[in-house]
Amino acid sequence: MTENRCLESVSNLIKTVNQSVVGQEHLTQSLVIALLTGGHVLLEGLPGTAKTRSVKSLATALDIDFKRVQFTPDLLPSDVTGANVYDKDTGTLKFQPGPIFSSILLADEVNRAPAKVQAALLEAMAEGTVTTNGQTLSLPEPFMVLATQNPIEQEGTYPLPEAQMDRFVMKVDVHYPTLESEMDIIRLVRQEALGELPSSGKQTIDNHSTNNSTLELSVDDIRQAKQQVKCIYCSESIDTYIASLTHATRQPETFPHSQLSHWLLVGASPRASIAMDNCSRAHAWLQGRDYVTPDDVRSVAHSVLGHRISLSFEALSSGVSKADVVDELLKVVPLA
Repeated sequence: MTENRCLESVSNLIKTVNQSVVGQEHLTQSLVIALLTGGHVLLEGLPGTAKTRSVKSLATALDIDFKRVQFTPDLLPSDVTGANVYDKDTGTLKFQPGPIFSSILLADEVNRAPAKVQAALLEAMAEGTVTTNGQTLSLPEPFMVLATQNPIEQEGTYPLPEAQMDRFVMKVDVHYPTLESEMDIIRLVRQEALGELPSSGKQTIDNHSTNNSTLELSVDDIRQAKQQVKCIYCSESIDTYIASLTHATRQPETFPHSQLSHWLLVGASPRASIAMDNCSRAHAWLQGRDYVTPDDVRSVAHSVLGHRISLSFEALSSGVSKADVVDELLKVVPLA
C-alpha cells in the first residue's frame, strides 16, 4: 500500500469510528495515534461518555481481535494473563491464554482492581510479552491496552501507581458532549435500534471520493503505517523543544517568573519525551506532512504530559489542574 493510500485508509478509519462515537473526535484521534505509535491509552471520564463504545468501534472497524475485562476488586492476575489448566487427555497442565492475548484489550475501570492485577499488565504493556512458568510468550501485533477509569468514584478503587501511569503513552480526558452532539447521539442510537444504521463496520471511502472501493486496513497495512510514522522528520529545534518541555517539569525553577515551581511536585520522566516525539510524528503524518511542526507537539502535549506529573499541595489547594500546568509550560518554554 502506497503512503497516500495508507494515509487515506487511516483517515477513513477515523471517520468510521466518529460515525459511531459522536462528539469525541479528540478521543478517536488519540486512539489512532496510539495505534500508530504502538502505545497504550488511559481514558478517564464520567460514566456514559462513550469510552467503551469508542474502543469497541475501533476494534470492529479494524476487524482485529478484541477482548474486554471488567476490572473488579476480586480479579486475579491469571484472569487477565491466563492460567495452567489440567488437560485430561494428556494428563498434563496446559496453558490457557487469557484475554490479554488479543490485539486490543479493554481494561474497563482498571483502578478497581488490586495492585497485583494492575502489575500483571506492566510487562505486557512495556515488552509485549507475558511470562508464565518460566516461559515468555509473545503477544499479537498490533497490541494495545486501552484502560478506562472513573474520576469521581474513589471508594473501593486502587490508584494506578506512577510506574504504570508512565506506561500509557497518552491519557485522554473524556467529557460530556455538547447539546448539539447529544441530540445527534439520540438520533444515532434510535437509528441503530431500528436497524437503519450499522453501529460499526468496515471503513469505506467517503461518497465524495473518486474511488468508492472499500479500504481495508490489514495488520500489514498497520505495520506499514507505523513505519511511515517512524520516518517523519524531526528537526533539531523540535527535538530541543520536546526535551525542554519535559525538562521544565523537573526543574521549574528555571522559569522564575511563572508559577511552575509552586505547582509542580514531581516532573515527567524521559519516557514523556519519547512519547511526545512519537505522538508528534503520528500527528504530523495524520495531517499529511512528512515533518513535525511545533503545533504537532502542542497538540499532543496535554495527553502525553498531564498524567506524568504530580501537583504540589499548593496547586491542589488552589484548584490548579494538570491541564493548567501544561498550559503554563507551553506558554513559558520557548521554541529553540
